[in-house]
Amino acid sequence: FAALRKAITRRQHDLYFVAFDLLHLNGHDLRDMALQERRDVLAGIIPPDIRIQFSQALPGDARAIYHLVDQAGLEGMVSKRRDSKYRSGPSTNWLKTKCYTVGEFELLGVEREAGKPAFALMAEPGTRKYVGSASVSVNREMRERLWQRVQEHAGPPPKDMPKRPATQWVKPGIKARVKHLRGEEDLRHASLQDFWDEGT
Repeated sequence: FAALRKAITRRQHDLYFVAFDLLHLNGHDLRDMALQERRDVLAGIIPPDIRIQFSQALPGDARAIYHLVDQAGLEGMVSKRRDSKYRSGPSTNWLKTKCYTVGEFELLGVEREAGKPAFALMAEPGTRKYVGSASVSVNREMRERLWQRVQEHAGPPPKDMPKRPATQWVKPGIKARVKHLRGEEDLRHASLQDFWDEGT
């Protein structure tokens, strides 16, 4: 979605509309038709060589396809039952499988509130620019080591950072490895994997 937002504002001539389903056509409600039938109708009304393209299916083993999607650096894939009718809201007839990546960030601080999970607040390396939080889902030994390091390295909050009373801020110099959703400008569904002092 981050790439889409950039394309909309900066490169409008590069945009294509990729259609994957058809719910209505010429006043007819197609939602009670099977997905495969709806897609057959959709494929038949999209002419070739225009900026509207038909989303081709990838039949085969889901694990193998996901591996290819991940290796290609894509954000994920959607799997749907070919015989399913369209219904609004959550459904077991389709599944969204997202891809994750691991990156290095600078630790800004740790937010801890009683009875709630702890979160590591992260920044782009060398900028102190907040990009999101990562759940501290590491083992107990690493959590204790992290909290000790945070207390030893305590510092002021970054400039222009909104107040977060439950956060212990740290001075620059602590790096972290974070697993997060691919394709987003800010961290989403992120988890802390490791941390270390810069230069070590």
